[in-house]
Amino acid sequence: MTYPWGDTRRFNSYAGYFRRLFGCRVQKLSVDAGFTCPNRDGTIGEGGCTFCNNGAFTPSYCMPSKSVGQQIAEGIEFHRNRYRSAQRYLVYFQAFSNTYAPLERLKRLYDEARAHPGVAGIVVGTRPDCVDERKLDYFAGLARERYVALEYGIESTFDATLRAVNRGHDFACARRAVEMTAARGLHVGAHFILGLPGETDAMLLDQVERINALPLTTVKFHQLQVFRATPMAAEYDAAPERFRFWEPEEYIDLFVEILRRLRPGVVVERFASEAPPRYHYGRNWGLVRNEQLLAMLEKRLEERNVYQGEIFTTFAADKLRQR
Repeated sequence: MTYPWGDTRRFNSYAGYFRRLFGCRVQKLSVDAGFTCPNRDGTIGEGGCTFCNNGAFTPSYCMPSKSVGQQIAEGIEFHRNRYRSAQRYLVYFQAFSNTYAPLERLKRLYDEARAHPGVAGIVVGTRPDCVDERKLDYFAGLARERYVALEYGIESTFDATLRAVNRGHDFACARRAVEMTAARGLHVGAHFILGLPGETDAMLLDQVERINALPLTTVKFHQLQVFRATPMAAEYDAAPERFRFWEPEEYIDLFVEILRRLRPGVVVERFASEAPPRYHYGRNWGLVRNEQLLAMLEKRLEERNVYQGEIFTTFAADKLRQR
């Protein structure tokens, strides 16, 4: 069976999306351009989000002391050994908030990335409160020549949760940023953490309707991980009963239900995450790799004979019949 996104996989995968878009495997290369965040430097807060330890997700070659060009060259060499089928690259400005600087500085950094041979485009990770009309207009200009995506850390659609993790913005701010970005024809991504303290499985399923209402191109989900040297680690020590950690099989079952509700047009870039063991604090999944989790997810979807958007599509059809 071929699904609405154009292949036989039971969810709209990131790999399939880029094969359709570019006709080949495309690999993201992370770079660290030395940015910070407004809730770290005192502009809106200090200490950052309670869950944040950027080092847990940053490859070893990413160092802001190196130029963007040097990091790209080292990243290509790093991934060439692991992903030999990759033919083109997207430079992923990943660490912290990569639009949190004057526009002139952003132009220098992004121009350096785009000038490297083999780079098909850029993906810019940032916060919803770190974009404005001028910056988005600049990205829209770049997008006339290359692939450009902005990826917003939203984390939750519930304002009480966002306050509790010291996020520094509400969901309305995230919605505005996503809508402003999509209105310029840019690709828009969003990142959500599943299992933040206080959120139940029912809440996580309910929030899919809010996610569906956003004009998103891609979405990342991952399970809550508590990292060392974060405020959340101290919170875990003080009140471990507030934290709920799934076993991998339980998490897969939950994510299947999220997928069934997620509209088919949204590309799923990630549904789980792994980090080096030295960063973990409290319970974690040990040495279970993303490849194993992906195999578990695909097996569960096949066993249940379900797919992304199944419930969303049925709900939408019922709505049309009621008109």
